[in-house]
Amino acid sequence: MSENKDQKFVYDFTEGNKDLKDLLGGKGANLAEMTNLGLPVPPGFTITTEACKVYLESGSEPAELRDEVSAHLDALERNMGKKLGQADNPLLVSVRSGAKFSMPGMMDTVLNIGLSDTSVEGLAKQSGDERFAWDSYRRLIQMFGKTVLGVDGELFEDALDEAKQAKKVTVDTDLEAADLKKLVKHFKKIVKAEAGRDFPQDPREQMDLAIKAVFDSWNGDRAKLYRRQERIPHDLGTAVNICSMVFGNLGPDSGTGVAFTRDPASGHQGVYGDYLQNAQGEDVVAGIRNTVPLADLESIDKKSYDQLMGIMETLENHYKDLCDIEFTIERGQLWMLQTRVGKRTAGAAFRIATQLVDQGLIDEAEALQRVNGAQLAQLMFPRFDENAKVEKVARGIAASPGAAVGKAVFDSYTAVKWSRSGEKVILIRRETNPDDLDGMIAAEGILTSRGGKTSHAAVVARGMGKTCVCGAEELEVDTKRRRMTVPGGHVVEEGDVVSIDGSTGKVYLGEVPVVPSPVVEYFEGRMHAGADDADELVQAVHRIMAYADRVRRLRVRANADNAEDALRARRFGAQGIGLCRTEHMFLGDRRQYVERLILADTDSEREEALEQLLPLQKSDFVELFEAMDGLPVTVRLLDPPLHEFLPDITELSVRVALAESRKEPHENELRLLQAVHRLHEQNPMLGLRGVRLGLVIPGLFTMQVRAIAEAAAQRIEAKGDPRAEIMIPLVGTVQELELVREEAEQVIAEVQQRTGVELKLALGTMIELPRAAVTAGQIAEAAEFFSFGTNDLTQTVWGFSRDDVEASFFTAYLEKGIFGVSPFETIDKDGVGSLVRSAVQSGRATRPDIKLGVCGEHGGDPESVHFFHEVGLDYVSCSPFRIPVARLEAGRAAAQSSGSDSR
Repeated sequence: MSENKDQKFVYDFTEGNKDLKDLLGGKGANLAEMTNLGLPVPPGFTITTEACKVYLESGSEPAELRDEVSAHLDALERNMGKKLGQADNPLLVSVRSGAKFSMPGMMDTVLNIGLSDTSVEGLAKQSGDERFAWDSYRRLIQMFGKTVLGVDGELFEDALDEAKQAKKVTVDTDLEAADLKKLVKHFKKIVKAEAGRDFPQDPREQMDLAIKAVFDSWNGDRAKLYRRQERIPHDLGTAVNICSMVFGNLGPDSGTGVAFTRDPASGHQGVYGDYLQNAQGEDVVAGIRNTVPLADLESIDKKSYDQLMGIMETLENHYKDLCDIEFTIERGQLWMLQTRVGKRTAGAAFRIATQLVDQGLIDEAEALQRVNGAQLAQLMFPRFDENAKVEKVARGIAASPGAAVGKAVFDSYTAVKWSRSGEKVILIRRETNPDDLDGMIAAEGILTSRGGKTSHAAVVARGMGKTCVCGAEELEVDTKRRRMTVPGGHVVEEGDVVSIDGSTGKVYLGEVPVVPSPVVEYFEGRMHAGADDADELVQAVHRIMAYADRVRRLRVRANADNAEDALRARRFGAQGIGLCRTEHMFLGDRRQYVERLILADTDSEREEALEQLLPLQKSDFVELFEAMDGLPVTVRLLDPPLHEFLPDITELSVRVALAESRKEPHENELRLLQAVHRLHEQNPMLGLRGVRLGLVIPGLFTMQVRAIAEAAAQRIEAKGDPRAEIMIPLVGTVQELELVREEAEQVIAEVQQRTGVELKLALGTMIELPRAAVTAGQIAEAAEFFSFGTNDLTQTVWGFSRDDVEASFFTAYLEKGIFGVSPFETIDKDGVGSLVRSAVQSGRATRPDIKLGVCGEHGGDPESVHFFHEVGLDYVSCSPFRIPVARLEAGRAAAQSSGSDSR
């Protein structure tokens, strides 16, 4: 028995509601909600996620589960007036997975549970349709064999193809009852041969085995891969929904379909979805048969169409969002099989959010939660140049927008293999299935010749933000020969480059050039949201961003090292520069001056080298302060080891050896080689760098401080408003900072006295070592600001050398679930984050007005931005392109915390 005797593991559809997704999963909670709304839902019950967790942890189902299932099955049988698998009039049920978060096609479903050699005859008599009964039985054996017994699904598909070839037909619906009887016998032989057992004839055994298979599918490879991709926790488990069957394969007055209350690709209102007559649900999702547009249902079955339109309006108003709906029509009777808040493209997310505000269904704060930074980043990707001279060869359904270019591959394995070797690929299939998930993740885009907007390929691609074109029927895809034939007879072989446009559905041969997206043009000021040529998407983005900027507390700065980047960052909405890396100013033609500094043998040689660098540094800072006039500019003094400014040791050794062999002058190369050997360190990232350089090499940091101070004075004299902040890197103890600060203050005072200009230059440090974080209270005594360098802090907390570990074992760690996501991509809240939190608290305890920011790559990561808001930083800093994302997420974080406070 389980420890909690009062725990309930099974809920009837009449007992739940949409807020019980943790317990009943998304599908079960929404079936219950539709039942509560009085919509036509086939009766059934849900086994909770808690039962699944017990099963996954212990290896066996809860002891009470069988009795609870039996009690609910008895009630269902009484309600339906027939018993599961009853010989003369069988009750049939579906067994479907349903986790809290939608995982389309990643877990298992079995339909028509209850059919057997005996009950199939009863179903034929009861329905008056022998063909329908045997078609349903062959579907059960096929799904059960593959899903529950682990039989290779291709064996069933091959047998079905052979049956159609023998009959000289091309579609399943042309097979007659006698053909399907033979097929059932063939399928049962396949099960016996492959599974080592007969197909079970006991309907309860069928149901129990199917329930267990659904539980097991939570930890299937494709489910785990999908959860890693979508960052869904692995410990949630899945619910199981047992629902009385309704049949769409009873003839032309029956059918099945998927509907959206708005277009999931564009967000536009209208009639969107797919319908397939005389079919069951898997036929639509699998894309095996091409569907008709949902609008055609009006001419096929006007009564059901009108009822469906009314239900769709009810559901959208009730959920206040785009709804994804699965339905079946059984001999003119409409049944709702599922609804959920639908997956949508990035552009649709922004459009729908603003549309719902305009309709009064949601407010601006809720609209801000309906979009995210990842979607905004996707909208900023380039698009195909419509004016380019390219060869369009086909047009399919625009299932998921974007511009994707890559080499054609025809199976998932090749997509993954080529992608890992650095190739960009387009995965081309007749239709995709859940086993293609890893290839879909690896590919730049997906192209199928079958299926519609609700097919597996379309739904999964939209969820992942992948470009996808479906149902390009003009293409003849031959996966076995690894080729695709386009209209006109041209053959695309594996490895040939193709381009697909998920916004228009167009397919091109070769590489199509790209142009900036309109969203980027808007952010850069080349398109105004109120202009006549501004499209609906730009207007929606503008409205969402305006609200985010109004409510956010975090300011957003840019990581920029020159005036050009600074100006672009400012156009993107940057409120200053959070990191100017001065080492980038020493590259190119200026490297020679750094070499002279390194090779200096005397104080006078070193001072001369520094004097040559001073005017160059000052000029750079003048341009930077002008570009960011009136906004803060945090300048980090030289950070990397000096060896990075010298030629590669192998290259130098070759040059010296060649010069010696040719008896050519090589004194300078020899001195450089000696310097490289002298500066060599086993682990340079933990060696002579950052503040240590400034303390060991006299005059280096003072030259940089002087250049900053003189540039600021020059801008003030020119009536500018420079707001420079000087940041000392890699400080581990307050004594280091005090020594550098003392020298810096002397230089600033000298410049003030000489120019007669009053300078207000803040001095602070990066917190990028664990010791600095732990002793932040002491360091704050000498620092006016902290900037968390989370790249190096992550390396030093984890003991990682980033350049090495990402290539050597990060993939394995992600696959094994040790990481949900790389700690260099999203802040490690428990480790690195706890140090940031404690440093914030101790720093503010010492200096309440201390300014706190972050300048690592995490500053532009959506999830990390929420953490930095929570711990109380004043700003985040990121690359210019990620500034809009950071602005949006800072607004979302503020709105979320405000919403939780009000609750």
